[in-house]
Amino acid sequence: MTNNDVLRSIRYTFDISDSEMINIFSLAEHKVDRELVSQWLKKNDDQSFKECQGVELCIFLNGLINKNRGKKDGDLVPPVKWMNNNIIFKKLKIALNLKSDDVIEIMKLADFDISSHELSAFFRKKGHKNYRTCKDQILRNFLKGLQLKHRPGDNNQTDLVW
Repeated sequence: MTNNDVLRSIRYTFDISDSEMINIFSLAEHKVDRELVSQWLKKNDDQSFKECQGVELCIFLNGLINKNRGKKDGDLVPPVKWMNNNIIFKKLKIALNLKSDDVIEIMKLADFDISSHELSAFFRKKGHKNYRTCKDQILRNFLKGLQLKHRPGDNNQTDLVW
């Protein structure tokens, strides 16, 4: 899964406008313009498409956390330079204030069953004996479940575009 796919999915699921996307970046103290946001959201084969880097997706997710949960006192969490599905999944879980049971229910909406033990393995530190890498299929199903939960009546995009 690409960072652009994740950004497109989040934008669609929560119906986030360009100006709101720019605001979310600013909540993580990062300035972007409408043109850059537009380039990230274009389809991969579009001539003006631009790849969203891991650090940029991380900044967006940090901004989403700040928007939904409020800024923490003190310094901002520095963005990681390289994102993987585990980090994306964890940041979305935090931003949306989801408990494990909530995530399991969201996954069920996408016809994907997962146990709480399997789920907790994705949120462990790398190197922990029970750590498990989050594959694209898991993250796709989570994003699809979010879409089905937050846009239930919208049948135009129940299959994500990637």
